[in-house]
Amino acid sequence: MTITADASFEVLPFTRTCRHIWEDGDHVLIGVSPGNSYFSSERITSLAQWATTRFAQVDFVYADLHVDRMFAAFGYSREHAQKRAAKEIKAVRRRILKGVEESGPPQADIRVRALSEFQSNPVYQLLHRRVLHFLETDDDFRKGCEEMALHFVGSKVPEGESITDAQLQVCFDYMAAELPFFVDTPSILDVPSSVAAYHVRMPLTDVLFARGGGLRATRNQAYAVVRPEAAAAPAPAPDTADRSSAPQDSAPTEGTVDERRAA
Repeated sequence: MTITADASFEVLPFTRTCRHIWEDGDHVLIGVSPGNSYFSSERITSLAQWATTRFAQVDFVYADLHVDRMFAAFGYSREHAQKRAAKEIKAVRRRILKGVEESGPPQADIRVRALSEFQSNPVYQLLHRRVLHFLETDDDFRKGCEEMALHFVGSKVPEGESITDAQLQVCFDYMAAELPFFVDTPSILDVPSSVAAYHVRMPLTDVLFARGGGLRATRNQAYAVVRPEAAAAPAPAPDTADRSSAPQDSAPTEGTVDERRAA
């Protein structure tokens, strides 16, 4: 299921319900990772221009929690990790603000915020605790998180070695800070419905948007891959263990969960 909103981006809602939420156009959340070369100021400008023509409200949220711990876990000294993290976070905020400013007069409400700004939000706190709980008690959810960690940091692990327990825990903490927005952004931001937009399909998406018990996205939470149309050629997802780090993410699998079940 593909929607081409304009000439610049291709949109792939994850399920039929995600498509309906997309069509409602209430809100879109665009998460931005520090150090990811995909999110240049020019790309942010294009995303802002595109998003404000389709949604009533737009939020750019950039990760600024556990970034220093991630650098330290993969070889940096503590001091160097802190300096590198501060530099990357400052740079990503600057790029987003520059991109939004250069996108022109917004046609919708658009905001730029750090992930840490939500730590005092009671709904975010509750959802964060739920994420941590299911990491400890739900094997399927934990496995999905492990696959997601390898997807993004696998290339940082030396060849022939496995990710350590300490490295995996840091990845879990980093992801757990972001995951509330993939579960229930509407409750966190008090919007009728929301689409979480990212340029690749994350391994954990299958778990969050599946039917059944466990930690699941709420009925008014959607997920969609939004990527430059030039990158639209479908490619088979590589084996999880071979996936590289975030700036070199693989292309998402075509089709929706519902369509794949019907196949």
